[in-house]
Amino acid sequence: MTFERFSRLASIPALAIGLFLYLTAAVQASSVSLLRDPDIENGLRQLAAPIFRAAGLNPKRVRVLVVNQSSLNAFVVDHNSVFLNYGLILRVDTPEMLQAVIAHEVAHITNGHIARRTQNFKSANSAAGLGAALSLLAAAAGGGEAAAGVAIGTQSAALRGFLSHTRAEESSADQTAISLLKRAGINTQGMVDLHKLFAGQDLLSSVNQDPYTRSHPLTRDRVRAAQAFVAAHGGSTPTSAEAQYWLSRLQGKLSAFTRASKWTLRRAKSEPYEDIRLMREAIAHHRSNNSKKALRAMDAAIAKRPNDGFYLELRGQILMENRKWSDALATYRRAASQQPKDSLILASLGRAQLAAGQNSAAVKTMERARSLDFRNNVLLRDMAQAYAKTGKNGMAAVVTAERYALRGRLNDAEIHAKRASGLLPRGSAAWRRAQDIVIAAEQNRKRTKK
Repeated sequence: MTFERFSRLASIPALAIGLFLYLTAAVQASSVSLLRDPDIENGLRQLAAPIFRAAGLNPKRVRVLVVNQSSLNAFVVDHNSVFLNYGLILRVDTPEMLQAVIAHEVAHITNGHIARRTQNFKSANSAAGLGAALSLLAAAAGGGEAAAGVAIGTQSAALRGFLSHTRAEESSADQTAISLLKRAGINTQGMVDLHKLFAGQDLLSSVNQDPYTRSHPLTRDRVRAAQAFVAAHGGSTPTSAEAQYWLSRLQGKLSAFTRASKWTLRRAKSEPYEDIRLMREAIAHHRSNNSKKALRAMDAAIAKRPNDGFYLELRGQILMENRKWSDALATYRRAASQQPKDSLILASLGRAQLAAGQNSAAVKTMERARSLDFRNNVLLRDMAQAYAKTGKNGMAAVVTAERYALRGRLNDAEIHAKRASGLLPRGSAAWRRAQDIVIAAEQNRKRTKK
C-alpha cells in the first residue's frame, strides 16, 4: 500500500499562475488519501454510467474516485470527479444505495452548485479555505495496486466548511438525484434505504457524526421526502444482475485490501460469485506473503474470466511485488491488450518494462499513460527514471519538477524546473512546462514575503 502526499492542483499550466500560487500556500499537514486501482474504478464506472448519461454527462470524462477513509462520506469539488469514502462503499447493502449516493453528488454538478461555490471561493478572505477547496480537486495519482494512494493536503477546518453546503442545495440535490435514478432505470428505493443507513447519525454529537451527516439535512426529513417520491412514482424496478456483480466485486476487492487477511479468507467462503471469491482469496494470500497460493487463486479467477484485463492487472501486481519481473511484464502486456486505454494499467506496464530494463519501451508506454491521466504522481516518478536511463535528462528534470509541484513542494520543484530549462530546447512544449513552474515558484515567494 503506497501513500503519497499530493497537493492537488489540476496542473501547473491549467490554472492561472496567480491563483495556483495563492492556493498552494494553504496546504497543511493533515491529509486525505485516495485508493487507486483500475478494477475498482472500472466497477464504479459501470455503476455510475447510467446516472451520468441520465444527467447528460459523458461517462468517459467524469471519474468516481475512492477516498481512503472508513467513515461514511461522499463529495464533489469540480465537474469531473465524484469522491466516495471506501467505508461508504463497504456499508451499502445494494447497488441502488451506492448509485443513490453517486446520483446525489452528480446532482450538485448539474444543479450548478459547483459554480456557486467557486464564486464563493473567489470572494473568500482566507487562502486556507481556498487552498483546501482546490487541493480537493483531487485527480488520481497512484499506481495500479488497490492500495496505491495519493494524499491531498488540506486543513480540516477549511475542509469541513467546504463540504458544508447549504441545506437548500442538499434538498435540491436529493430531488434531482431521485429523478436521475428514475430516468436511469434504477430503483429509487435505494435513496430511501441510503438515508436509513444514516438514520442513527442524527442522534450523535457532531464529533461522532460522519461528515456526510454533518453537512446534510436531517436524515428523517430526507427519508420522508424520498418515501413520498417513491410512493408517487414507484420504486419496484428490479436490481440489475450486472450492477449486483460490480458491487460485489468492488466490496470484495476493497475489503480484501483494507481488512485483515484472516477475515477475508473466512468471509470469502460465502461469496456468491466464484471469480470474486478467488480474487479475494488471492489478495488475502498475497498480503500474507504466500505468493504460490495467491497466484493459484488468481489463475483460477482468470480462468473464469479469461478476457478480464483487470484480473490480469492484479496478477501482474502480485508478480511485481514478489520481484518476478519477467512474468509480471508478460502479464501486464496481456492486461494492457485487454484494456489499452486504462492509464493505471499502462502505468503499471511501463513500470514493469522499466524493471525489466526495457527503458525506451517504458518511456513510450508511460507517455501514453500520462496522456490519459496527466496527474498520476507515481507515474511521474517512474517517468523520471525512464527518461534518465534513456539519456533524456531534460525531460527527467521537468517531470520531477511537476511531481514536486503536484505535491505542493514548489521550492523543490523550482530547482528541477530550472535545471530542465537549461537542458531542454528553448521554446519547446516541455521547456514551457518548466517555465510555468519557475514562474509559479517565484510568484509564490513574492506573495509569502508580503
